[in-house]
Amino acid sequence: MRAPAPPYRGEGPPALWHVSEDPGLSRFTPHRAPTALTDEPLVWAIDTRHLPLYWFPRDCPRCTFWAGDRTNDADLERFLDGDRAARVHVIEDRWLERVATTELQLYRMPEATFVESADTAGYWMSREPVDALERVTIGDLVGRHAAAGIALRTQARLWPLWDAVVGSTLEFSGMRLRNALPRRQPAEI
Repeated sequence: MRAPAPPYRGEGPPALWHVSEDPGLSRFTPHRAPTALTDEPLVWAIDTRHLPLYWFPRDCPRCTFWAGDRTNDADLERFLDGDRAARVHVIEDRWLERVATTELQLYRMPEATFVESADTAGYWMSREPVDALERVTIGDLVGRHAAAGIALRTQARLWPLWDAVVGSTLEFSGMRLRNALPRRQPAEI
């Protein structure tokens, strides 16, 4: 299992969350997610420690990384400025305005039917329908990153950084990478 991310400022108590841009949800029914780790119909949730991985519009491609026990000093210096407690989230430049203006709904989930994923720290699954316990609306996602002490960076293209991170000794999570700009620009005509 991937090592968990380090804590962040203002983390709050442990809980399970489902994040959406839809303010009208209350009941979550198991379904097959095309990019999930399994084909089994599930309800997915994220724990509080990893919730910042979802402080983005749903389709926003992102590369996130942090140090783990196996992270060597060279990678720590190269990617995290030598700070073992740092967390970095990187998006493409073209997404920054949308990240700044998106409002998200955080649905707190009851923990009784959820089990943690064996593959990835912070992800939880339920095989049963789940009714949210509460809904919390958040905005100013750029400011939220800053307040949490999580570096939010932008790059023109994610793929060069993503390839470097995956080839490093860092812990990482990449989401919606299929929505990133292509690895190469087509030849200009």
